[in-house]
Parts: sequence; C-alpha cells; structure tokens
Amino acid sequence: MESQEQSERQICRVIVLGRDGAEILLKIAGTGFAFPALEIPRWERSAENLTATLRRDWGCDAVCLFTPDPSSADSEHSEVMECLCDQGRKKETAWKPVLSLTADSFENGAEHRILEQCLHQLSRYERDPSSPFGRRGWLDELRCWTAEVIRPLRLRLTGPFCQYNAGPSFSLIRFETNGPAVWFKAVGEPNLREFPITMHLAELFPTFVPEILGTKPRWNGWLSREVDGTNLGEAKDIALWERAATDLAILQIQTISRSEPILHSSAHDLRPDSLLASIDPFFELVARLMENQPQVPPPLLNPQELSLLKLRIEDALRQFENLKVPNALGHLDLNPRNIMVSVDRCVFLDWAEACVGPPFLCLEYLLQHFRREMIAANAALESELVDAYKAPWRQLLADDVIHQALTLTPSLAVYAYAAGTGTWKDEERLRDPKIAGYFRSLARRMNREVIQLVEGRSPCLN
Repeated sequence: MESQEQSERQICRVIVLGRDGAEILLKIAGTGFAFPALEIPRWERSAENLTATLRRDWGCDAVCLFTPDPSSADSEHSEVMECLCDQGRKKETAWKPVLSLTADSFENGAEHRILEQCLHQLSRYERDPSSPFGRRGWLDELRCWTAEVIRPLRLRLTGPFCQYNAGPSFSLIRFETNGPAVWFKAVGEPNLREFPITMHLAELFPTFVPEILGTKPRWNGWLSREVDGTNLGEAKDIALWERAATDLAILQIQTISRSEPILHSSAHDLRPDSLLASIDPFFELVARLMENQPQVPPPLLNPQELSLLKLRIEDALRQFENLKVPNALGHLDLNPRNIMVSVDRCVFLDWAEACVGPPFLCLEYLLQHFRREMIAANAALESELVDAYKAPWRQLLADDVIHQALTLTPSLAVYAYAAGTGTWKDEERLRDPKIAGYFRSLARRMNREVIQLVEGRSPCLN
C-alpha cells in the first residue's frame, strides 16, 4: 500500500528564476545549494500543482515556463519557473546571483549542469517567436492584453489566476475578474489545428462552444468567458448526461450542411471513404507492430486473424456507407471533462480532435465514458442515454437506419479512433513502446467488437 501511494506522487525540482533572470531561488543544503524539490501528484496537471505547492510551501508566486530538454537523466522531473512575487519565503532558502554559481556551489554538481542547460534553453526560447510562453515576462503581456479585451465588457482583472497547462508554445490559464472568470488558451504543435477549428465553430455554432472574447493569432490563442454549469465528469445525475447526449445530436445535425468548411478548418477526415482508403496501410502497420511485440501476454493477433478483422471492418464501413447517414461534426476526445452542462445549455470544449464523419461514433465514445464514470450505470440507464441521443436524429433518419447504424458503430468507433488521425503514420512516435503497445491494444479491442457484431451480441464494455 505504501509503495502504491508513493507511485501516485513524484518529486519535481524547480529552477525558479527572478523577474530579471539574474537571480535564482535555491535551498540552502548541508554542503551547498540545491533546487527546491516539490512533491506533487503524478497523474494530475503539473503546472497547476507546481505553482500551488511553491506558493504554499515556499512562499513564492511563480509561473511555469518550460520543462528542460530531456537530454540526460539529470534533468528528469524538473521545471523552469519565473518568480512573480516572493513573500514569506522559507528561512532555508536564498536568492543567489546566477553568475556567481559554479558546480562547487551545489550539493550535487549535476544541478549546475541542469542550470546551464536551462539558461541556454531559456535564451533560445526568448529569441524564438514560436515559443512565447517559454520566455520571461509573457504573463505580464498576457495580463495587459486580457485587461484591454475585457474592459469594454466592464470587467477587470482582480489578481488571482491559475495556470493549468504550461509549455513554450501552449498555455491554459484562468483569470479571475470582478465578474465571470475568463480563460486564455493557446495551442502549439501538434494541436495547432485547434485554433482555426475553435474560431470556426464559435462563429457558426456559438450556443455550443464557449464565448470567444478576443483572439491573439500570433500566439494561436484566444480568450473566452467561463461557462456556467457542471462539468459532466463530476455529474452523477443521469438527466445531465441525457442533456449532453441530446445537445450533441442537435449540434451534429446543425453541422451537416457545414461539414466541408469544418473539414477545411483542419478537422480530421473520418468520412467512410477516407477510412476505407486507410484500411490497407493501417492493417499493414498493425501486423508489423504485432510481429514486434516483445512478449506474450497480452495475446497476439496472428496474420489470419488480422486479415479477417480487416475484411470485417471494411464490410462494416461499406454497410454504414450504404445507410446514407450524413457526415457531421465529431469529437475524438469526447470525454465528460470536455463537456459543461446546465439546465438550459450544453457546451463542448477542447476541439483539437474535431473530425467530420459518421456522427454516431461520438455517442459510442460518450457511452464508454458513461460506463466508467457512472457508478450506477446499467443497461436501463444506458438505454435512456441512447434514446436521448436518438431523439433529434429521428427527425432525419428512419428508426431502422438509426438501429443499423448504432449496431455497426462500436467496432467502427475503435477503428476510426485508431486510424482517424495521423499518429499511426508517424514512425518516430511509433518507436515509443507505449504508443506501439497502445495501437496493438486498440487492434485487440477492435477484434473483440467485431466478433460481438458478427455474433449479434451486446457491445464490449471493457
């Protein structure tokens, strides 16, 4: 039990620079200095936890800039931060001039190497316009811009903020105001598509996305008003899940006539003909990944099984195509934490994985989360959720078409999720054993779903 609890937390060293970059906050150790070490949850947002822990335990308000390049084990679990305000600092800490430090200044000489690496990386980011959040002073610039944007709304910043995501080219930060809070989000590679997609959806379907207050194209960023309501990930009321399912269907129906412009705004192409075109190269990849699996278990799919799986997926896609279900907007990351729901409105967030294709795939993704999130989930409640989604579609499609489409969807949803983005084509990423293993697991899941389809049983729940 103790080791499990320890594995849920990690120690992160922070390199906290002063506002002018000339000084660094250090812990006074026995035989020299050391970087402050913060204990934070392993699986939660690191920027949010680092800033909160540094403020609480070290009396220093700071913002995260970047994670040092993983050039060596020395820099593992480290973060470079900029101090904004230093009050009530621990007695065992000191601000030291960076230029006065040598390897002998540190209790562990490796930390001096990390410092030199971080300063070099900082210098690079401060010359690179594509890394606006890796340089000092970016938060001051953002605050000034935000204040200007919200002033016509009779809003003003009141000081407190929370940094949720941090990186040289991306950011997610919440500012408190004298009214509703505002959120700034900026995106970089590989999620640059989220900026044009979000702008496009906000223009066409403002009811279903957060209100955009201003944009900063140079940073691929935008400011939005905080959405009222409950995060669906925290909702245990089936009525809220049903509302989300109904509004998802209504939004998708509204996007049918706009599917081409949405595609042109960088959404993933999951239309049946595109998914069919990917079948041969995708399953060639899966076969190679199966051959390279380092150990068994988990079980391998042999060439004969993969060949049969490929034929069955192709057949299911052609059956779906024959149903003439119109393509519509979809969301490959439709987890409940990307949905805000209230009595009169449902808002969908984080459109980096927006797509255009068979609309019912989204219901399958929502159902998978429903089965995991809702403790009381059962067949009856799941049926209610499906009915809530189906109701708007009955205005366009016959019941037998909806039924056939939903029968085919579980197996197609796994294939579309696996093959619908470019990750499976990225040889560099596939060299990561975790990513290769993930694609193998998706193939096994796809095989289970297809067998369920062929045998006419209920969809897999795992």
